[in-house]
Amino acid sequence: MSRIEYSAEVAELLGRVRRRPTAGWPWRPGEQVPDGLPVKQSWGWLFAPDGRVLTLVNPRDGICSLPGGSLEPEDDGDPGAALVREAGEEAQAAIGRPYYLGYLYDRVGSANGGHECARVRMTAALRAVGPSVADPASGRHYRRLLVAPGLAVELLGWGEAGLRQARAAVATAVQRLGVPAAANEAIEELPVEGCEVFPGVEHP
Repeated sequence: MSRIEYSAEVAELLGRVRRRPTAGWPWRPGEQVPDGLPVKQSWGWLFAPDGRVLTLVNPRDGICSLPGGSLEPEDDGDPGAALVREAGEEAQAAIGRPYYLGYLYDRVGSANGGHECARVRMTAALRAVGPSVADPASGRHYRRLLVAPGLAVELLGWGEAGLRQARAAVATAVQRLGVPAAANEAIEELPVEGCEVFPGVEHP
């Protein structure tokens, strides 16, 4: 097994990572959200051209996350629109067209006032990131890492269910975005001043 490469600054950040307990929401790959089940959140696997994905780390508490969040009225019920907006707010990221992967069924409804809901997962190309600033909604100022999907699952603490999500995301990204099935495994922090990431053309 090859050694994972990363800088001293990233090593210090990874040393602070804390994993959330898994919620155990069932993953419904490729299934459309049933009528009557509200979609409350949308999160994205955002790919660089070498197959790595954008993973956010909150340096205050060490919690890792994918870009995404709750649907707001301006999203008009569209999980793709919510992902575009949230990626911009949280990570200052410009992304390509979001592709639907499936949803997590939240029976307890912790994101919906105790009523069941769906948490959608999507994938898209990470086109570019702008200068790093705090999320205007939460005040969190994330560090932005490019990480191989399997390593992202480890940082997120999502276990086997997360690996199934990652495989679905990779399969779609290989087909739609032309990324390699085997990602670069180096962990890289994106520059605070921003940069272009994935200017390529998507496949229909």
